Amino acid sequence: MKKIIFLRGVTPTGNNRIPKMSYLVEILTEVGFLNVQTYIQSGNIILESELSDEEIRKLVHDTILDKIGADLSIIIKEINQLEIAVQENPFDNTYDSSRIHLVFTNEDIPESTLTELSRENFGDEEFYGGHECCYLYLPRDARKKRLNTNYLEKKFGIRMTMRKLSVVDRLTKLYSEKIRQN
Repeated sequence: MKKIIFLRGVTPTGNNRIPKMSYLVEILTEVGFLNVQTYIQSGNIILESELSDEEIRKLVHDTILDKIGADLSIIIKEINQLEIAVQENPFDNTYDSSRIHLVFTNEDIPESTLTELSRENFGDEEFYGGHECCYLYLPRDARKKRLNTNYLEKKFGIRMTMRKLSVVDRLTKLYSEKIRQN
C-alpha cells in the first residue's frame, strides 16, 4: 500500500538535518520499502509497503536515526486523506495561498480543543479544524507567528507537523503521476 510520510523536525543544519534526499531514498529502499520518492528537502516521502502504519513509523524512524542520526517524528497519511485535506481547505482565493498551512498528526484531534481554538482570536492569523488536518492562515513572517507547530502540539498534547498547502497539493499530484506510471 502506498503511504505519504511527513518527517517532523527536519532542519537545514544540526542534528535533525537530512543531508541528501537521495540518500534517504537509498536507505529506505535498503530496508525494504518500495518505490521510494521524496519531495523537497523538508522531509516528504512517498513509499509503498505492506507493513502496518506503526511498523512503517518505527522502521522509518529507526532507519533515519541509525543511518543519519536524526531523531524525527514520523506522520503517516494515505493519499485520500491528503486529497480531502486539500479539497476542504476553508480559505478561498482572496487569501494568499502561499500563506495557507495544513497541520497533520497521527492521532485523533480532541474536538473540545478544536472548538476552543476555533473561538480564540489570533489577530490576523486564522485557525480552522478539519476532518483530516488543521488549517492555518499565517500572513506574517514565521518568527513572528503565534500559531505554529510547537504551540499546537502543546495545546493538543500530540505530535504534529505543518506543510504548506502547495506542498500537500504537489504531493497528491506526484502520487497520482506515480499511479499512472505503474
